[in-house]
Amino acid sequence: MDKDFIGIDVSKDTLDVASYASNKKWQFSNNDNGISQLIQKLHESAAALVVMEATGGYETPSAYALHRAGIPCAIINPREVRDFAKATKKLAKTDALDARVLAHFAAVIKPEPRPISDDKAEELEAILARRRQIVNMLTAEKNHLHTARKPVKEEIKDHIAYLERKLTDIESNLQGRIQESPVKRINDELLRSVPGVGPTLSVTLLVDLPELGTLSGKQIAALVGVAPLNRDSGAFRGKRKVWGGRGQVRAALYMATLTATRYNPIVRQFYVRLCEMGKAKKVALVACMRKLLVILNSMLKHRVPWRLNRPVLVSFNS
Repeated sequence: MDKDFIGIDVSKDTLDVASYASNKKWQFSNNDNGISQLIQKLHESAAALVVMEATGGYETPSAYALHRAGIPCAIINPREVRDFAKATKKLAKTDALDARVLAHFAAVIKPEPRPISDDKAEELEAILARRRQIVNMLTAEKNHLHTARKPVKEEIKDHIAYLERKLTDIESNLQGRIQESPVKRINDELLRSVPGVGPTLSVTLLVDLPELGTLSGKQIAALVGVAPLNRDSGAFRGKRKVWGGRGQVRAALYMATLTATRYNPIVRQFYVRLCEMGKAKKVALVACMRKLLVILNSMLKHRVPWRLNRPVLVSFNS
């Protein structure tokens, strides 16, 4: 039987599935029973690759089930799929049609399946996602406190204190799990040897960017979304812009880079030089994000810790 390419449109309650080879469509419930039925159907179809969009976590249970079943699965940025649909003139939108577009995308583009490093990765991703939720709630409550009237101020303060305790517990839990994994513990030590890289960026990279250390500098920068993309046509030369990529990784990298431009001598020197050349501060900061990421990628690839008197030599091809 020929290998097939499968697209799955994921929603909260359902999994709409389309086969590229046979043009068949199926629908399963997005729960344990439905995912088991999906796995059985994909084994029957000899699936070579399954493609799903990132849907805020609804795709996670089925993605891990596919991994455990040995079925290659790639989770794609929705923007890539929308652009592909426009290019192939698939403008109508239903769940079944979306699944068909994903199957076509899988057959034509053949994206690399995302590696899952170990059996504990799913738990770490869930805990890290919960940490981001609590940080967002803390930010919102602190903003509310500025404008709150007296009758509700104490309640908001109590909620902030509660959220801060939960955040401390979650961060302790994350660090404990990192220490339990020999591979992640060593990688965490390597990453945190770099000035500017703290526990938040380190755990985000270890959990949300398992490709770190396995790709070239250009590839890892593009994957995260800090590589400038050309916008040229004929004689026109547009501004290079960064877009796409993994937003949660980029957000953590941004905060770490702000620190690195002050305390990391290599990144600070690079930032100052770009600013002296007339680059806008935002442009210089994104360039520093890219440089820091490439350094970290090279360190994990070559298993070399940071040394102030012997910084890691990196290039985009390393």
